[in-house]
Amino acid sequence: MTEPAAVHPELDKLIGTLEKLRAPGGCAWDREQTHESLVQYLVEETYELIEAIEAGDAHDMVEELGDVLYQVLFHSDIAAEAGRFTLEDVAANMTAKMIGRHPHVFADTTAETADAVIAVWDEVKKTEKPHRTSVLDGIPQAMPALALADKLLGRAHKVGLLDATTPGAINVTEEDELGPLLLAIVASAKANGLDSERALRAALRQLGDEIQAHEAESVQKPASEI
Repeated sequence: MTEPAAVHPELDKLIGTLEKLRAPGGCAWDREQTHESLVQYLVEETYELIEAIEAGDAHDMVEELGDVLYQVLFHSDIAAEAGRFTLEDVAANMTAKMIGRHPHVFADTTAETADAVIAVWDEVKKTEKPHRTSVLDGIPQAMPALALADKLLGRAHKVGLLDATTPGAINVTEEDELGPLLLAIVASAKANGLDSERALRAALRQLGDEIQAHEAESVQKPASEI
């Protein structure tokens, strides 16, 4: 009986290549790697992919997506060898997660706009992760400061601490204006011996404290006052 052709032959070939590299008699370097030792490469490959996306180069995107994909396969193979989990477990978990968080597609919930989809997503997450009591839970604090600032401002908006749709003291409407302005602020900080990253992180810690205080206050208020 003829076996059916592989649905993703190149993906299967890549998986087989990694398994051969990590098998006894394969590559000594690949055999020695751990989840921890690979973190630096995952970070590097992720940033290279971001750069390729921003440049809009399809060839570079193919290469960098492959590098990130290889990291997923690598970590899964290390875990499988240790008897912890497999690539199939990773895929099955993600499939279940996406189906569960899109009840407007796979069940009978209705969400016809992007905002409605986000609202449904957030409600499902609350059910999936009841141990999370703050909107700050699950946000990796090691994110770059600017990305973290965007995330925290969004969470502050979500709990009603501030209106993130209202421009602040400096109203910038174009990214072509924003980039030079941010660069000028960093240049000014550098000229005065200040650390821009550290300063922003300090401000974000304060914002985080304010968000948690606002959440605590909201919990204590009667429903009619919220």
